[in-house]
Amino acid sequence: MNNRNLFILSGVVILAGLAIWYSGHRSMSGDMPMVDHESSSVPMVAEIKIPDLNTLELLGESRFVENCAACHGENAAGREGVAPPLIHKIYEPSHHADISFQLAAKNGVRAHHWPYGDMPPVPSVSETDVENIIAYIRTLQRANGIL
Repeated sequence: MNNRNLFILSGVVILAGLAIWYSGHRSMSGDMPMVDHESSSVPMVAEIKIPDLNTLELLGESRFVENCAACHGENAAGREGVAPPLIHKIYEPSHHADISFQLAAKNGVRAHHWPYGDMPPVPSVSETDVENIIAYIRTLQRANGIL
């Protein structure tokens, strides 16, 4: 096989692998039931158990409400058709480390797990704000069985 054919074959294999990977990740969004809440004109995606919060987590909750809840919903439960729940196994620490939240706020995120479109950067939050938001999100995740 000459170099040109090997190059073409490699490209086809890479594209096929990416297509399989992408379709597998897209299907992950189908496992969350939509829950209709009367308090919101846009239904939340998930029911969330709320634990007692310490001072740092309360500060994170405040920053979350100010900067994130409009899209990600009350208590990070998501908003159907707007943005995903952050209290979901996709966002567990072993899959989305804390730095991914910092990078998302700073740079935005290209849509890859959910059909909601790209997330824009959130320049109004500092690294410290995001650290507090992460503390809040991780506490909610643990209270809801996401470790």
